[in-house]
Amino acid sequence: MAASHSPRTPAWPPKSAPRLFIDDELAEGRNVTLDGQHAHYLVKVMRVQEGDAIILCDNITGEWSARVGQVDKRRVDAVVEQRLRPREDVPDLWLCPALLKKDRFDIVLEKATELGARRVQPVITRRCVADKLNSERARTITVEAAEQCARTALPELSESLKLSALLNDWPADRAMFFADEEGGDPAATAFAQHEGPAAILIGPEGGFDDAERAAVRAHPAARAVSLGPRILRGETAAIAALSVWMSQAGDWS
Repeated sequence: MAASHSPRTPAWPPKSAPRLFIDDELAEGRNVTLDGQHAHYLVKVMRVQEGDAIILCDNITGEWSARVGQVDKRRVDAVVEQRLRPREDVPDLWLCPALLKKDRFDIVLEKATELGARRVQPVITRRCVADKLNSERARTITVEAAEQCARTALPELSESLKLSALLNDWPADRAMFFADEEGGDPAATAFAQHEGPAAILIGPEGGFDDAERAAVRAHPAARAVSLGPRILRGETAAIAALSVWMSQAGDWS
């Protein structure tokens, strides 16, 4: 007689459970009310029903499973059940990208979040085609990217700074790797040799002008690095530099 097998208990919460960042600090047994865009997403897009699992993150304590209670068109009630993961400790790396056209900078924000940057510090240079950042839109992009990639710590998103102000106020204990299209040490080698807090400075479309490049190179924290033999767009350079950093000095290992 063939051995009988009991059915496997489904994973809880299922991997397909919707995942959201909320502003309130979470704890076991806490009641949570989700409204606005959160409720729209859960009700209209994900079609959640009473008893379903959702995953909530608060950027403070980590990631939690919750069970859906009452559902209506404009709100979803849920009860927090258990913590799944603590808030992660991402590598202490800042990305300092010059502002680009809106759609291209959206890509930078999204990929910086996915790749694990701790902080994004937008920079304004003379050749920037944009001189301000919509902070609310930028936060929405980073939150949605964090939800998608299962990140438990949102990146810090700073107000835009002029390059001169960035250089003047640079912390003494943080290395500044300057992606210079005119050349520098191979990025992979420079990153692998470094320990401690760091940042990557990326230029705008058209690059830094001569005076800006000279000011960066003269800064005591700066080290020029090369991202290869081709000239990269600003968003490509940001993604490439972050990827190399994470593989050499970050959390990919």
